Order: sequence, then structure tokens, then C-alpha cells
Amino acid sequence: MVTEVSRGEEAPPGLRAHLNEAVLQDAFDPAPLTIQIVLNDLPDRNCTHPVSNGDFSVTSDGLNRYRTEYVDPIAEILADPAYQRLRIVAIVEPDFLPGLLLPAATTRCAAVQASGAYPAAVRYALTRLHAIPNVYVYLDASHHGVVGHPDNFGRAAGLLASIAGAAGGGPSLVHGFTVNVANYGALVEPYFTALMGKNSRWVGGNDYVDELSFAQAFRKRLIMAGFASDIGMVIDTSRNGWGGPYRPTRTSTSGDLNRFVDESRTDRRHSVGNWCNQAGAGLGARPAAIPAAGIDAYAWIKPPGVSDGSSVNVTSPDGIRPDPMCDPTYYAQAAGGYVPSGALPYAPPAGQWFGAQFQQLLANAYPPL
Repeated sequence: MVTEVSRGEEAPPGLRAHLNEAVLQDAFDPAPLTIQIVLNDLPDRNCTHPVSNGDFSVTSDGLNRYRTEYVDPIAEILADPAYQRLRIVAIVEPDFLPGLLLPAATTRCAAVQASGAYPAAVRYALTRLHAIPNVYVYLDASHHGVVGHPDNFGRAAGLLASIAGAAGGGPSLVHGFTVNVANYGALVEPYFTALMGKNSRWVGGNDYVDELSFAQAFRKRLIMAGFASDIGMVIDTSRNGWGGPYRPTRTSTSGDLNRFVDESRTDRRHSVGNWCNQAGAGLGARPAAIPAAGIDAYAWIKPPGVSDGSSVNVTSPDGIRPDPMCDPTYYAQAAGGYVPSGALPYAPPAGQWFGAQFQQLLANAYPPL
């Protein structure tokens, strides 16, 4: 948010304070230090959610304010010569893509789609950041649950190409793409494939059931859409471990398709659309560079233990409101009917520390700690 950019050295520290600390750490290492930042403040951001917690709205000059009050200050800070030795990985606008791909589920999404604010805002951010030599820009590409569906796969690649400059053979504004940011999709499903369960309630016609196979396939589709052959993917593995006592150890032998999939899958959510403080989740694969073909890194982009949102109207210094998907008693519409949100109880507002979630992530880490 804007306050996270503008804060200086006071607690909690702002962007410049973090960069200053990175410079101090970098002084003791002959290799340049890599630091990760996330831009996440689009006008009416997360418009598919019932509650939007950003600073700007398309109905209140949000696009121009996003440019001048958010992106420009960030770009000016990152371009400071004091930080030119750092390798800065900038992840741009997690979860913006569903707001463009999916039917307008909320009045905010309808306004966003009609205004063209998301593509214009994202392209502006990419352009400003790409111009800084030591900034490596990764645009978010959602997750397998949305983009892996055959109705969205090719459309998403074309849309990203038009936004990021690759369409028509033009120069690209990105180094690569991120997937599964702040989400819970399993890195690998070892005991079943999408083909084995495609018509089940869980898979719902999707061509993918995990993030690694999706990321590798979508990378190839992005290259077909015009991106360079050396683009890479980064997978957020901070909360997709799904270990612990309920992790399956073999493929189910059930003859019922839905039961077969439910007994075989490591992802224990009630629906791939469930995104808030998920019960049973664990830390995933540890951060690593070039862990698989076409994958630049596994990274912990969402800090483990930071709440996704609260189910109750508790006081938040940032004015963040509760979201029904964070209420453990809420049932959300999914394929085949309504399913529980799967959220942990007693969560604080989004962005605040959630100790119970962190303890669960440690206990259910996979690979185990």
C-alpha cells in the first residue's frame, strides 16, 4: 500500500529502509544481494473478492493516482544510485489476471473491465520498472486453478503478451512470470493427474492439478504468444507443502471418481478457489534457484504466518475489512455445490501476524522441517 512505500526508517519500515538494510548486508558479500519486492495496489485490486483492500478505485481517478502516488515513488526509490549494486526482483500485481479473465463477479470487476484500468496500470508499472537496469520484473500469471482451465489458458497468454509488450514481436517488459503467489496450490500432485480426474468435482475440467506442471506448460504457451525463449517462471511455495498426518501416501483404489481424487490429492482444500488462511496447509519447498526446467526459482513470496484476512470486523490500522472467505463457517459456491471456506478461525486482518497459522505451517511443512 502507499504507506508501505512512503514510510522511512520508523516501524514498520518502508521500502527505502528495507533497501538500506539490504545495502548494509550486501557490503559483506562479494556477490550482489538479491532482494524481492511486491507491487500490489491496483485500483480496486482483487476485484473478484467481496472486499477490496487497496488504496485506489477506478471511480475516483484510481488509474492516475496509482501511477503518481504508488508506481512513480517506487520507481524513483529503486533508481537511486545507492541501490544500483542490488539485484531487485519486482513482482507485479499478484492476482490481477482473474479480474480480467473471469466474468465480472462484482460491481468492482465490472467497473475494472469497462475502464481498462488493470491493463493500463500494469503496463505502466512494467514500463517504469523495466527501465531500471538492476530491476528484474516478474508479472503475475495467477495459478493453475484459474489459468489452467482450457477456457482461460490461451486467452491468458495473449492478454499477458498484449500487456507486457510481447505481442506482435515487440520487446518484452518482463524477465518472467510468477504463479501461485499467496496461494496454496500443490507444487506437485504425485498420486494422480488431471487426466485421471478431469471430470471430478475437484478438477472441474482443468488441464492441470499442480503448479509445477502448469507453470512449465504455460511458459511454453507464453513463448508461443511472443515472449523470448529464455523467460522464466517463479513459483510461490511458501504455503503449499500440505504435509502432516493427513497427507496421502499412495494413489486411491476407489472406483468412485470423486472419492478417488479426494483420497489421492495432497492439496486438502475444499475447493481450488479457497484462498484464505487454509486449514491444514504447510510450508512448501524451500526457496531455490533453477529447481526445474523453465523455472527460475521456488520462492516464499507470501511471508509465512502473515494473515490473508479476518472473518470478523476487528480494528485494522489500514482500514482493512473482513472477508467472508476468511470465515470458517462460510460456505462458498464451487463445482458441485457449496463447500466450506476452509479458513482457520480467529485470524487477524490481512497483513498482520497470525501465530496459529505459522505454527500450523511449521507442523505441516513438506518436505518436513
